[in-house]
Amino acid sequence: MGIFNVALKKVVDDSYEIETGFRLQDKLLTDIKNGLVGKVKKFAIVTDSVVEKLYAKEIYQKFIEDGYQADLFVFEAGEKSKVRKTKEEIEDAMLLKGYRRDCCIIAVGGGVVTDLAGFVAGTFGRGVPFINYATTLLAAADASVGGKTAVDTPLATNLIGLFHQPKKVYIDIQTWQTLPERQIYSGMAETIKHACLADREFFDYLDQHMEEILNIEKEACVHIAEKNCSIKYKVVMQDERESGLREVLNLGHTVGRAIETVSDYKLLHGEAVSIGLVAEVMLSGRLGYMTQEEQQRVIALLKKAHLPVGIPEYIDREALVKKLYTDKKVRDGKLRFVVQRGIGEIVEFEEGVFATPIAEEVAREIIMEM
Repeated sequence: MGIFNVALKKVVDDSYEIETGFRLQDKLLTDIKNGLVGKVKKFAIVTDSVVEKLYAKEIYQKFIEDGYQADLFVFEAGEKSKVRKTKEEIEDAMLLKGYRRDCCIIAVGGGVVTDLAGFVAGTFGRGVPFINYATTLLAAADASVGGKTAVDTPLATNLIGLFHQPKKVYIDIQTWQTLPERQIYSGMAETIKHACLADREFFDYLDQHMEEILNIEKEACVHIAEKNCSIKYKVVMQDERESGLREVLNLGHTVGRAIETVSDYKLLHGEAVSIGLVAEVMLSGRLGYMTQEEQQRVIALLKKAHLPVGIPEYIDREALVKKLYTDKKVRDGKLRFVVQRGIGEIVEFEEGVFATPIAEEVAREIIMEM
């Protein structure tokens, strides 16, 4: 009888670049040729049924023309596809086409694509490199950056997943031109969230330049893309695996993710987050961290972005309250909320603790008021 110590201490550098620009397809190929993923020659391009025709097929053809082995793996567009079954189907299709550990996955699309493809990359062959080519404002603001990958379950969103950092992220602002208006509005929710939690000046900028942003004017869009990356980077750099500080990025998401699920995904992610942000500022006001004027400024900015600020009539309020308990911030059966202090700052309740327990009755009262 004895003990054998397995020493596995190591330092891992998961640093990567985020490149913002217009029509970055050729830059992606140049980076591959220059060794972005080493000597890999096989590329699985994962996308959805909408982005396939718009951008992914063109990228696929460029890889083929440059002599790489590449295949398109396409799933039905929409949040309802971000499930374990779709992940399994992509994995099986890759295996059938001979993909093994000597490959790289390229996610071309919005948040559903980057979340799902990143999760596949993190587990396929026990982990292969991947690249995010973000084609939506929502993905640029949130999903494509930070290394969090996940799928949804019937119980809740994003409860099954892992941390797996990309080799590089491309934010192609040109692709925003083809987004439906509703998708542009939805993407603004995460941008407004970032301003609320970290940067009052950025909040003021959004307030003053919302029309240019929604019209996809170049200067304004480049600015918000870079600010989103900067704010999220500062958080992720300090807490890659969400052990404390990174919870601040869940501002508005306790109610937001719950209402997204209860709506059966009739609400887009950003629309649900917008409603969650309204619930959060109401809670912040109750706790004495926001003035009435500050609460109204946040709500007014969400309205300016054409986002919903009330709970739709078809939502069962009691079902929504119950769904709050599926949030990953729940501890010991207690609801926990991230709360902002004024505009541009998050409440730190004690050192390294950025979410506080909230009684169900308080959460219910706010939901009923909305």
